[in-house]
Amino acid sequence: MNAGDYQETFSTRWMVPLLVTCCLASTCASAMGSYKPADGPLMTRWAKEVGPKNALPEYPRPQMVRDKWLNLNGLWDYAITARDAAEPTAFDGKILVPYPIESALSGVMKQVGPDKRLWYSRTFSIPARWRNQRVLLHFGAVDWEATVFVNGKQVATHRGGYDPFSADITDALEPQGQQRIVVSVWDPTDAGSQPRGKQIRNPHGIWYTAVTGIWQTVWIEPVNAVSIGKLSLTPDIDAKRLTVGIGYSVAGSDTATLPGSYTIEATAYDGKKKAASYTGVATAEGCVLEGLPKLWSPDEPFLYDLKVALKADGQVVDEVAGYFGMRKISLGKDETGYLRLCLNNKPLFQYGPLDQGWWPDGLYTAPTDEALAYDLRVLKELGCNMLRKHVKVEPSRLYYWCDKLGLLVWQDMPNGNNRGSEARLQFELEWKRIMEAFHNHPSIVMWVPFNEGWGQHDTERYVELTKQWDPSRLVNNASGWTDRGVGDVHDIHSYPGPATPPAEPNRAAVLGEFGGLGLPLAGHTWQAEKNWGYRSYTDRESLTTAYLALLENLRPLISEGLSAAVYTQTTDVEIEVNGWMTYDREIVKVNMDKAHEAAKRLYLPPPIVTVVVPTSQAEAIQWRFTTDKPADGWEQPGFDDSPWKTAPAGFGTQGTPGTAVRTEWRSSDIWLRRTFELGADRIERPYLSLHHDEDAEVYINGKLATSVQGYTTGYIRLPISDEAAAALKPGPNTLAVHCKQTTGGQYIDAGIVEIRERQ
Repeated sequence: MNAGDYQETFSTRWMVPLLVTCCLASTCASAMGSYKPADGPLMTRWAKEVGPKNALPEYPRPQMVRDKWLNLNGLWDYAITARDAAEPTAFDGKILVPYPIESALSGVMKQVGPDKRLWYSRTFSIPARWRNQRVLLHFGAVDWEATVFVNGKQVATHRGGYDPFSADITDALEPQGQQRIVVSVWDPTDAGSQPRGKQIRNPHGIWYTAVTGIWQTVWIEPVNAVSIGKLSLTPDIDAKRLTVGIGYSVAGSDTATLPGSYTIEATAYDGKKKAASYTGVATAEGCVLEGLPKLWSPDEPFLYDLKVALKADGQVVDEVAGYFGMRKISLGKDETGYLRLCLNNKPLFQYGPLDQGWWPDGLYTAPTDEALAYDLRVLKELGCNMLRKHVKVEPSRLYYWCDKLGLLVWQDMPNGNNRGSEARLQFELEWKRIMEAFHNHPSIVMWVPFNEGWGQHDTERYVELTKQWDPSRLVNNASGWTDRGVGDVHDIHSYPGPATPPAEPNRAAVLGEFGGLGLPLAGHTWQAEKNWGYRSYTDRESLTTAYLALLENLRPLISEGLSAAVYTQTTDVEIEVNGWMTYDREIVKVNMDKAHEAAKRLYLPPPIVTVVVPTSQAEAIQWRFTTDKPADGWEQPGFDDSPWKTAPAGFGTQGTPGTAVRTEWRSSDIWLRRTFELGADRIERPYLSLHHDEDAEVYINGKLATSVQGYTTGYIRLPISDEAAAALKPGPNTLAVHCKQTTGGQYIDAGIVEIRERQ
């Protein structure tokens, strides 16, 4: 797949003049000094396109676009000082903003740490055509505590590494000439309690390189003294309407109450055609646009364009452009009675990756906007309709591409250790800001405040707060491990899996993480050796085979109520090599065509799964067994197993993941036999239901049904060989199993199911 095969079409009539303005600012920045990226361990193909003239030049806020702005990305001065030091009189060198200082693309690639402070400085000029207007300074994100000065005057301080913030800098500007901006940043990383995601000072395993300072676009724009401060767009597909909440900004005032002479005009467009409009008094309640029937979905991600104008006595004082999608996310029962995730009032199985959002050359920051979009295009090609944005919040451009391409998003809150009352207040503040900042994106359908117990606290209260702040979306109280029985879904993790939590009457069952199949490819890894994956493979063919087997086992779980699954993961990340793609995005490691076809089957109506021979997962089933090597022919129907013992399955050791141990087995080998009866009806598609730890071989009436290596952490379905399937007959049949254990936990249990597609 070539990223160039795709073409951006959204609101090009708004974006073209903006890019021209942006480039003017970047040209100014290019005169600030020379640049080359640092010598990083691994680079992407887009790195060669990055430089002071084009450091992320795209308009950074695509749902609230103004036609005048200046991009302040480019070369800045930087210095690293002691944490308590004053502003330096001399700087250490140049850094390319907005790439984190630890990244290769910053041109610096230095660590900062909790005992140091990072300083930025640059100058800029205010265009003459902005005269007599207010000037707003915007930061997409700065990690973590930022203090901003303009011409020596403090204009802002902000704590939070993932939410955007702004400042009106008008009163700090000089009447003419160069203006100087200085940003001071302190980031304790894992020495603090703040939300930080997977950053750590000593990267290892699933923990990655720290990110400090500016990592999203910095920009300025002019507004009048009274302007549109924010938009809040909430669709109601049942009523075919969009509620447009509008926040106003009034210079020099803490309130945003406008005189009655101010009016609002809001217009929705379907292409060039006007689809809905509103004109009325500008109030805090905003307005409603009626008659919007076209829906947004992964298959048809239709977006309406939007224009909102604020007028005073008939004259435009502010105008912004954007877009929105009409979609609804909810819970509802399907025809079989299971509670499902529903999109636009219809059940839709959601499938996609755990998306970390890390880059070998830019760390938190994608090298280019095209690189940012490329990952999402690959996900569509792999058959995904969603992604789980894992303990990181992205720039608005990422969600714009999800909106445009049609990918549902589960948005995690970045974790911290959240120790102490101050840290927990900060966590709550940042979570609310993040939800407000990204509310308008139709792609975001679920909020996830906690992951695997990392810093988890007051779960029930956070679910209530999240629902209160945004009743239009679903809430996942905790992804994996520490479910508190609240929220809209019960989310488990199972590696490699797959598995499903039990069906519930009021919450949907979802698999928040599974898979993690690893394959390091030489020349495309962060380090040459000691790379890591949940389960390792040696070539792309065996990886693809294993991946397809996972999806084959995932599909029957949908018939047990499973509503979504999240595969680990989009790309390799540092020493983790369990991505669909290499970390540099050069190679898609699985066969894309086969992966796409397998994923497409997940969206079909759930198959009918009938238990033919039950396992002991739910209730004890008696087997004959021995731990002494039996005579040849032990797998045959007529073998004399009367000397063997009788006991209920499963056989194994307590504590082995995902097991229901009813009989202890600790030796290296175990042999099992049982007899079952079949009626006259032919079994069309028999599968083994098997939980094995470790290697196992299974026979039906003396014919080898399957032979497997390694272990599972739950019950999986495996196709039965043609020879063994043909051996099934009416009347008595024999199921025989041999399992061999070498290390760690151990377990064996088996049964047979029939899987049929719905007609």
